[in-house]
Amino acid sequence: MKRRTDDLIHIEQFKILARVGVSKAERARPQRLALSITIWPRFETEDLSDDVTKTVDYSKVCQEAKKFVQGRPDRLIETLAGAVAEHLLRKFAIQRITVELRKFVLKGADYVSVTVNRAAALG
Repeated sequence: MKRRTDDLIHIEQFKILARVGVSKAERARPQRLALSITIWPRFETEDLSDDVTKTVDYSKVCQEAKKFVQGRPDRLIETLAGAVAEHLLRKFAIQRITVELRKFVLKGADYVSVTVNRAAALG
């Protein structure tokens, strides 16, 4: 039986412009968001043989996350972060994912964030 590793891929503070917020004023114009995404691929890194087709393409993960976020009408960053995690789990060969979504709207604070953790269904 093969051992499972805890190898991961991490994307730090990927910038996206999107409309999210409770008030109409907040959603009137796109605002800056930042996504940090940590993924635990379904593969073992030792099995990659330095072949890019066997890994999760982090560039495609970012493109997909951006496209997905920009097409959503969410009011809460909690909802949006959870939806991003679920979407990426379905789209890529990922066994586990953590998504942190930062929003830069609170005066006196650098940002507000939410972090969600999701896992693929077994089977």
